[in-house]
Amino acid sequence: MKTTVALIASALLIASSGVFAEEHAAESLKHAEHAVTHGKAGHAPQLVEHAEKALAHVDKAESAASGDAKAHISAGKKSLEESIAHGKQNHAEVATKHAEEAVGHFKAGNI
Repeated sequence: MKTTVALIASALLIASSGVFAEEHAAESLKHAEHAVTHGKAGHAPQLVEHAEKALAHVDKAESAASGDAKAHISAGKKSLEESIAHGKQNHAEVATKHAEEAVGHFKAGNI
């Protein structure tokens, strides 16, 4: 009986981890897309704000991902970091390109 309960609890924990990762992945994509929108409008400070919010969710999604999805999330994370660095220097155009790369990686990783 204890073994059955432990197996069920483990399965539920694993399933909820997937949902947890998907929620963070969706938030990452949403904020990265907002960063792109603001960057295209030349709003570097707002780009940075959304890229930082995306980055906060990326860490959580990355830790729960595996395989190709994890590779794309990691690449998107690097792109967001570059976007933030350029956005803080008020280089909206370059920051936008990096944010667009992040969005591309997130979509390629099906997040």
